Amino acid sequence: MVLKSRVWLAAAAVVALGAGSALASGGGGGGGGDMPSSTAPSYDPVVEYQKGIDALKAENWKLAERSFSHVTEVAPKAPEAWSMLGMARYRQNDFKGARKAFEKAVKLAPNDIVSLGLLGVTQAKIGDAVKAQATLADLKTRQATCADKCPEAATLKAAVSSVEQALAPAPVATPAASLTLPALPAFRPMDGDKLYLAAVSLINEGRYGDALASLDQASLVLGPHPDVLTYQGYSWRKLGQLDRAEDYYRQALAIAPDHRGATEYYGELKVVRGDLSGARAMLARLEKQCVYGCAEVDTLRRWIAAGGDPG
Repeated sequence: MVLKSRVWLAAAAVVALGAGSALASGGGGGGGGDMPSSTAPSYDPVVEYQKGIDALKAENWKLAERSFSHVTEVAPKAPEAWSMLGMARYRQNDFKGARKAFEKAVKLAPNDIVSLGLLGVTQAKIGDAVKAQATLADLKTRQATCADKCPEAATLKAAVSSVEQALAPAPVATPAASLTLPALPAFRPMDGDKLYLAAVSLINEGRYGDALASLDQASLVLGPHPDVLTYQGYSWRKLGQLDRAEDYYRQALAIAPDHRGATEYYGELKVVRGDLSGARAMLARLEKQCVYGCAEVDTLRRWIAAGGDPG
């Protein structure tokens, strides 16, 4: 499937790493009696992600770093947030910090070619030539497998070139400049909404792989949004990847504990696995939220009664 989000992420890399380019409370001992853990800031990862994007556009690297750090605190499994955090740190010449962020991004999304390329660049920048060469070898293996025929061919070529330049005896001042790709037309919430709705339509057509591609794009625009995470989980479940589905449901509920869609679908997943006790626990959570009833309660009840998809 064509992951256009990687194109946009590559463009974001130019913004964060290129030279001169621009993208179009805690307690505090107040004596109130609360424990520090209960009064710590609670960040909305979607809001903080948008703040970070706006900061990148304004070349305010410190604010971008702070905003994306807040996102990773609340949603530590969001690869797009780690990648953006790495870009903000790189632009401040914090190459070790950037490397750690890119490592997280690549661990969470192994097929994120842009983050892998930027990881190689930062490894070279801190003088870790051995790891940079290993990353370059990985990229070249993927490039050989692609043979200029896969959707990521151009991104692979750019990533390989960037790492090679960073490893050269006298690298150019902006080793990621070769990652230049189109601007960021989708870095607006309204475009994220369109991508999300397109994914829902694809799900209704049973095109779950294509839906995941669109949801990947939506997450790059919107950040770790519980609605997007819920449908990512649903799509993976329909593809038979139950562990991956569960991970996405748990991420959604960690951000929004009362998200009815994620709660219902997680309950359905438990039914599929034969965990009726766990499904009933999800149903009980829904019943507390839906005092006067709701579709999610009715649907999950039918699943539990049928011991599977009631059809």
